[in-house]
Amino acid sequence: MIVALYAIMFSTGDKTPRLGIDLAGGTSVTLTAKADQGRNGAVNKRNMQTAVEIIRQRVNAFGVSEAEVQTEGDKNIVISIPKGKNEKETAEQVGQTAKLFFRPVLEAAPVAPQGGTKLPLTPPSTPPASAPPAAGTPSASAPPATESNKPQGRVIPNLKDASGAPTPPPTTPPATPPATPPTSTPPAGADANGITPELRAKFADLDCNRPENRGLGAEPIPEDKPTVACSRTQGENAEKYILGPVLIPGTDVSSSKAQLPQNGTVGGWEVELKFSDSGTNKFTKITGDLAQGKYPTNRFAIDLDGVVVSAPSVKSEIPGGSAVISGDFTRSSANDLSNVLKYGALPLSFTKSDVTTVSASLGGDQLRGGLIAGAIGIVLVILYSLFYYRGLGLVSIASLVVSAALTYAIMCLLGRSIGFALNLPAVCGAIAAIGITVDSFIVYFERIRDEIREGRTLRPAVEKAWPRARRTILVSDAVSFLAAAVLYIVSVGKVQGFAFTLGLTTLLDVVVVFLFTKPLMTMLARRRFFADGHKWSGLDPVALGANQRQSYRGRRPRGRAAGVKEA
Repeated sequence: MIVALYAIMFSTGDKTPRLGIDLAGGTSVTLTAKADQGRNGAVNKRNMQTAVEIIRQRVNAFGVSEAEVQTEGDKNIVISIPKGKNEKETAEQVGQTAKLFFRPVLEAAPVAPQGGTKLPLTPPSTPPASAPPAAGTPSASAPPATESNKPQGRVIPNLKDASGAPTPPPTTPPATPPATPPTSTPPAGADANGITPELRAKFADLDCNRPENRGLGAEPIPEDKPTVACSRTQGENAEKYILGPVLIPGTDVSSSKAQLPQNGTVGGWEVELKFSDSGTNKFTKITGDLAQGKYPTNRFAIDLDGVVVSAPSVKSEIPGGSAVISGDFTRSSANDLSNVLKYGALPLSFTKSDVTTVSASLGGDQLRGGLIAGAIGIVLVILYSLFYYRGLGLVSIASLVVSAALTYAIMCLLGRSIGFALNLPAVCGAIAAIGITVDSFIVYFERIRDEIREGRTLRPAVEKAWPRARRTILVSDAVSFLAAAVLYIVSVGKVQGFAFTLGLTTLLDVVVVFLFTKPLMTMLARRRFFADGHKWSGLDPVALGANQRQSYRGRRPRGRAAGVKEA
């Protein structure tokens, strides 16, 4: 078994266990739930668990499967991200306690560079057919971009039918396209798109070069009112927007994925999204309305906590609840947008109440301390075994070595298979398990010695003692495993690491005693050193106070002269 496990270890390259945040270093983020206005009962166990699952999916999307996401108390979610290549990016994005919405774009303008000349608020109005495609990316029906025909200008992703087939041209747009929901009524003093002078002034004063205006995690904006927002993009493609009321909530998105163009279309990466049944009808109607508008009111903003992560244009009505966003996407940016669409909508609002970074050096010190404590425990157990059991102590030492080898190999392999990460409580669980393992050996040894005290020789004593010792060992290990299982179920976070390791080593204790210790004792019972009860074997009948009247089935008791009868 050991040979097979280590062969798998070396073939897969899993030579060391994965380490948790407290040993390898990393970042811990604590999110605190808060009730939105009018939703006082929203912070409940069900919504908290839903939020945990969505955040865990976000973390896994970054390839950080060993991260921990669990609730703490009634209102907190703790995300522990081990140190790695995606640590900072993951910590930032899982901390985005997002509310995802789809809003119509009422007005858009490029953002002036820091310290540069202020650009005009409204770009020239052109119909969708002549609007510039995404830079470096062909449209659905255009040939691949080359150096000679590569279009220039700001990136404006396009929204198209997921099938990739050309869409029919829109009908003749009305003089004033409906950019807001048909049921909405423009407020007093607002223009046809619902933009009030106050909102336009706020739009003019919006400085998207300030991080607090373009960073995710801003305060949620009203769902039923127009607002202003910045794009997440920085640089020459940065924009700011006036957005209409929410048309579709992010919870209506059923799935999303990044992909290369389908059906033989040539181009860069794109993002496919699909809506639920409730969102399909809304999306069909709204895209039909938006397609009749002129630029920029034919655009659809994907709003994540008040920041626009993408604003694709719509060319025609898109039925069926499935669409593709194409634009100047790289594989990374397409995956990022896909993750926002797929995992963006949480059932609750959260604030980032604490961010803690654990350095790798601190984690290394903790690991070193845990290993030293384990080594001290093992040395003390070895010394006690040799002092009290003498030769039998070597059996317990060999059994401990086998148990440690099995535990190490399984922990290494579990890191890949189930994402198990060894943390400090898990190390403590392994140290505590040393006592459980040694206890099983002691039970068996004492049963053997009891049989020798009754006058049996070693070989019968080993076999006679086994059924009684086996029963005691199984009951004891069952109680320990049950305690570990209950602790694992009812606890959260790092305590689960302790419970998992304790349960694992308890199971391995049964395996080692049954498949190694017992067979080893059967073999040693045939060796003269143990069979004759040498004084250093730990099985000397005289030292154990054996019943000399029944001793050794006719053999002369040690230390008595031949021919001398017992009294």
